[in-house]
Amino acid sequence: MSDQQLRKEAHDLDVTVWVGKAGIDAVVDELDDQLDDRKLVKVKFLRAARGGTSTDDLAAELAEAVGADLVETRGNTAVLH
Repeated sequence: MSDQQLRKEAHDLDVTVWVGKAGIDAVVDELDDQLDDRKLVKVKFLRAARGGTSTDDLAAELAEAVGADLVETRGNTAVLH
């Protein structure tokens, strides 16, 4: 599937993973399980998780940690495939 098709599918998805002050290490296992069960997962980065880092950087780091593809980031939300 192309990134454009994945973005269309992700549009109506609800956020199922929230990254908070504990950082991305706290959600790696949960995200990995969700990616096994479904094709796309929406992740929300709360202000406490971002600190001085951009959402793009955090999303890329999280995608690498679970071996997923980063489809897009928009605002404080990322979609992983």
